[in-house]
Amino acid sequence: MSELTIVRVFDAPRELVFQAWTDPAHLAAWFGPHGFVASETRTDPRPGGAWHSRITSTEHALDRRVSGTYREVAAPSRLVFTFRWQHPEDEVGETLVTIDFAELAGKTSMTFHQAPFPNEAERDGHSDGWQSSFEDLDRILEEWK
Repeated sequence: MSELTIVRVFDAPRELVFQAWTDPAHLAAWFGPHGFVASETRTDPRPGGAWHSRITSTEHALDRRVSGTYREVAAPSRLVFTFRWQHPEDEVGETLVTIDFAELAGKTSMTFHQAPFPNEAERDGHSDGWQSSFEDLDRILEEWK
């Protein structure tokens, strides 16, 4: 089994970064790799609440749905939720995402962890997708400040 950890610093207050993950309008603005649009996004950020997003790409002719359940919501410091692609060809299965948000002199240090992946190729593919999404999040946070 393989795990993914990404540490990134955003030049934005921790509350705003946390809101970017839990508010459906905010999440839709950056969720999905470059070339994708989050066309449907719902969140119910409380333990046991569900989240759902549909990302589409005309460039890649892809339409994907992903969803999960919140396990822990401790605003603005921690978020834990399950993550599962809704496609029969998906071989990853359900993973658990844990995100810790820490104050860093007016900025936010985000530690993102996702596991388990069945192999390194799936982990690396998700790493590329998340890194791409986090670049968009960084850009969007600049606009929202």
